[in-house]
Parts: sequence; C-alpha cells; structure tokens
Amino acid sequence: MTINDEIIILANQLANGGNKPTVALIKAKLNKKVALPVIISTLKAWQHQPNLISKPKKTPCVIEKNNVAADTETFRQKFSDELAQMKQEIIELKRLVKQLVAQKEK
Repeated sequence: MTINDEIIILANQLANGGNKPTVALIKAKLNKKVALPVIISTLKAWQHQPNLISKPKKTPCVIEKNNVAADTETFRQKFSDELAQMKQEIIELKRLVKQLVAQKEK
C-alpha cells in the first residue's frame, strides 16, 4: 500500500466518524513520517469514499490443475510458433545481408 493509499484510507475513516480530515489529524495517525506537501496534495485530491476504509484484503489464488496444464500447453505452443517465426526472420535477414554485401563488392 502506498502512502497516498494510507492517507486516503485515514481521510475516509475520519470522515465516516464525522470529523473533517485535516493535515494535522492525518499526520498524527500515519504510521511513519510523511512530508507535509504529500499529505496536502493527497487531501486536495481526496474525495470521500465511505467504503474505502482499510487496505485491500489479499484473496487466495485458486488454480485448477487442469487449467494450468492447458495454459502451459497453450503457452508452449505459442512460444514454439513465435520461435519458429523468429528463426525464419533471421534466415531471411542473413540472406538479405549476404545480398547487400555481394552488391557492395561489385
């Protein structure tokens, strides 16, 4: 969570409690020291969002084994196709370089 996020959350908590968020109140509640211009600029841009009062909860990532296998195979196929295409482009570029060198030597 960024310091701006923390300031916004504190401002929303204060506003939800019926207090006007001020620089002094925010500064007193912050976990670490923050330059006043940062607090001021964040508060100027802040708009009350009553539901934004805590840091977002991390949701566990659930992955089905079948999807992983399918995604892995899809990735491998795309990677293989792109690699083959790049090899063809390299072969073509080498051919063009040889042509240019041959023309220059004439």
